[in-house]
Amino acid sequence: MLNVGTEFRKGILFVRLKGHLNKNTIYKLNKRVTNLVKTNGIRNIVFNLANLKSIDIKGINTIFYNYELCRDNDGRSLICGNNDNIRKKLKSTRLINYVYETTDELSAMKILNLR
Repeated sequence: MLNVGTEFRKGILFVRLKGHLNKNTIYKLNKRVTNLVKTNGIRNIVFNLANLKSIDIKGINTIFYNYELCRDNDGRSLICGNNDNIRKKLKSTRLINYVYETTDELSAMKILNLR
């Protein structure tokens, strides 16, 4: 099960994920976020992973795809709130090399507003 919460504030789409992001649940993220980014040209996304229990390669690829969409819109994607288990998975796939990581949403907002 995956819950996807979104909030658009100061030109940034905050995406709060809770539960499990895997091949069975990525459709929720695609329906709620990816389509929004595509149709509205959203530039900046912050994925809050603090309440994410697990992620698989399909989930990681979906986050990476949203990163690419933002990059193509001349924006950035950030992740925050990683727990150790999620962080290890992200690091093993090198997603961290592309998507900037920060501790929380406030830090992410500051980084994006400095740009």
